[in-house]
Amino acid sequence: MGRGKLRIYLGAAPGVGKTYAMLSEAHRRVERGTDCVVAFVEHHHRPRTEVMLHGLEQVPRKEIDYRGSVFTEMDVDAVLARRPAVALVDELAHTNIPGSRNDKRWQDVEELLAAGIDVVSTVNIQHLESLGDVVESITGVRQRETVPDEVVRRADQIELVDMSPPALRRRMAHGNIYKPDKVDAALSNYFRPGNLTALRELALLWVADRVDEYLTEYRSEHRVSKIWGSRERIVVGLTGGPEGRTLIRRAARLAEKGAGGEVLAVYIARSDGLTSASPKELAVQRTLVEDLGGTFHHVVGDDIPAALLDFARGVNATQIVLGSSRRKTWQYVFGPGVGATVARDSGPDLDVHIVTHEEVAKGRGLPVTRGARLGRARIIWGWLVGLAGPVVLTVLLSTVHLGLANDVLLFLTLTVAAALLGGLFPALASAAFGSLLLNWYFTPPVHRITIADPKNVLALAIFVGVGVSVASVVDLAARRTHQAARLRAESEILSFLAGSVLRGETSLEALLERVRETFGMESVALLERVSDVEPWTCAGSVGTRPQVERPEDADVDMPVGDHMALALSGRVLPASDRRVLAAFAAQAAVVLDRQRLQHEADQARTLAEGNRIRTALLAAVSHDLRTPLAGIKAAVSSLRSDDVSWSEEDQAELLAGIEDGADRLDHLVGNLLDMSRLQTGTVSPLIREIDLDEVVPMALGGVPEDSVDLEIPETLPMVAVDPGLLERSVANLVENAVKYSPAGEQVLVAASAMADRVEVRVVDRGPGVPDEAKDRIFAPFQRYGDAPRGAGVGLGLAVARGFAEAMGGTLNAEDTPGGGLTMVLTLRAAGGRPDLATAAETAATAVTVGTAGTAGTAERHTR
Repeated sequence: MGRGKLRIYLGAAPGVGKTYAMLSEAHRRVERGTDCVVAFVEHHHRPRTEVMLHGLEQVPRKEIDYRGSVFTEMDVDAVLARRPAVALVDELAHTNIPGSRNDKRWQDVEELLAAGIDVVSTVNIQHLESLGDVVESITGVRQRETVPDEVVRRADQIELVDMSPPALRRRMAHGNIYKPDKVDAALSNYFRPGNLTALRELALLWVADRVDEYLTEYRSEHRVSKIWGSRERIVVGLTGGPEGRTLIRRAARLAEKGAGGEVLAVYIARSDGLTSASPKELAVQRTLVEDLGGTFHHVVGDDIPAALLDFARGVNATQIVLGSSRRKTWQYVFGPGVGATVARDSGPDLDVHIVTHEEVAKGRGLPVTRGARLGRARIIWGWLVGLAGPVVLTVLLSTVHLGLANDVLLFLTLTVAAALLGGLFPALASAAFGSLLLNWYFTPPVHRITIADPKNVLALAIFVGVGVSVASVVDLAARRTHQAARLRAESEILSFLAGSVLRGETSLEALLERVRETFGMESVALLERVSDVEPWTCAGSVGTRPQVERPEDADVDMPVGDHMALALSGRVLPASDRRVLAAFAAQAAVVLDRQRLQHEADQARTLAEGNRIRTALLAAVSHDLRTPLAGIKAAVSSLRSDDVSWSEEDQAELLAGIEDGADRLDHLVGNLLDMSRLQTGTVSPLIREIDLDEVVPMALGGVPEDSVDLEIPETLPMVAVDPGLLERSVANLVENAVKYSPAGEQVLVAASAMADRVEVRVVDRGPGVPDEAKDRIFAPFQRYGDAPRGAGVGLGLAVARGFAEAMGGTLNAEDTPGGGLTMVLTLRAAGGRPDLATAAETAATAVTVGTAGTAGTAERHTR
């Protein structure tokens, strides 16, 4: 029995028609005779979707009793027992009610697929786990119900159900998605045109990337090397020179002209692993291309044009951007150059752009480090001149008699030419072969190996000696040139390491990636152990399949001290490269130590912050706590005095002063203890699901009667909070708002829901706070403006935010329209309520300050 196939309908937002499309597909399959059942479909009381369920077999749902309420979920056992060919399962990212077979619905779907049942499901783009941060930045709401990207990527088919934002908003306005009483709130919150456009773009790009992955797999499996221009991919060839920035910007402009354009910058290094480009310039260009939305690649190859074309065809590129050559005119005698070669060999499927820049014809300025001391072409020409040249010269001299001395000089010229072109070995071959030809054809007696005249022997000996000498000099010069270029490359790498130390760069992964690129390795890992008998552990690694077991098993092992080593996999390095590798290894150890020291410094900074808090606490005790204590002591001393006869009114006033001072002490001490708990990290919230109307009214006990207007909608979902921490947070916010509200003005406490979050807004009409001070008011021991010392130690808002974050929520300050300050406390909504069918369903119940009083939606309380 094979694994079932998964088909997913992906949408940008609720209401685009995913469930409708899934049910339509089910009807088509049933008409073709396929055994198809509805395992779980949520129609959300949408008439057109509900009608589509008619005529389809539905597996009864499983009822689960949870906290006194009955919920329904998909009955996995019943579906497995029924064993249909196809099962419809709606809302793939749904979180099951506690007590279900699995925590998540996608886990239920995995069981059905493993049993050989095909599944058709639906999901919205905002529920993909990797896009959580992006969706939160767009909508302001963090999605709590998510599905791993890999689950969706493994689907056999992904179909995008698309709808333009105006069309979706029209469907909303016509009541085809939500009930009429929720339409206005949904359109002004979650379903704003900007939100829908951004989510739609996310969905389109995600599906496009998935299609691109399918295309890459297909091309790889079928070994398709021809470029298919399905998407504009522009490869930028970089040399490490300053013109690279111009090329990158030009490529970015080309990419912007087409939808979905992509820029890939590539630098090709020689196979000896030591690059000749400036590391600093390459780092700048890497940053630039990433800032423009492209990617940077480092490729190893001796034949630059071939490597560039192979890379472009491998990524299915459509265009290549190169800079005009920096070589001077006379340098073209050695070849046409990279740009001309790439343009000639690119073929009809690759467009090559040659971009002019300020460095044209100013010289390369960068040494070319070669694995061989002389180029392959020069060596080939050296052998041709050394072996074929004497033959041609012999034929010519056989017809023209110039004398032995002239013949020797001509043969010597060929030997010197072979030495200049090919080095030592072509010159030696030319000298030996030329001397044989001279002896056989031109030295008496001809056509014999013997030499009659001793002077001729001397001439041939001088001929061979001069040839060998010239070849040795040329070979030595080539060796010195190679060494100079190599040393320059090494010095640039070492200067990069020194610069990273001076700049304080502490990224171990970035350094290891630099090692991998510099030496052309597949993977690099930094291993360490406590002692000689302890196993090795990996402190950091980059690349594919890094060696993290033992350094001895890697292709290259570079020890760093007694208990640390750099392990490289990919190829064996020559001994000459290990000097630079040792410098990298030492720097890696330094970076690792710096990271650990930074961690210790952070811990020390935390301790210092605690000391600062304690110092501020002592300063607060010196006045803010002694003031109420002094008042209490004075009142008690007066009451106990035998010298004064107090009236009942005076006694009541003194007792009221004692009570007021005690309340102030209790409030101050409570905030101090709470801040101490927050600073020491000992706040352990006990999260449970609870209704806001059970907690918020209890938090208003410390403020005067008729000072707060409370609005909590009856349809508000439960929240997952610690009731004690929530009560203390709301109490501090309300007390702060009442303190700064004008006389006769009530503080509004309103609650609303948005997606899977619930907001509590505490609104006052006081003087407000400027934007630059909104974050500062949440710092401990801060009083804004000219608040008197007796107003508290400045911990109320700090404690409120600390408790909110401890419960997984947030607390922020906003301006109140018309003047004043609004504190926004955002909490997590509890999952599993019947009225939370989708994230956007709860978003539709969102109530703003201006619309919180809609009739029939809120319960109003006045204190």
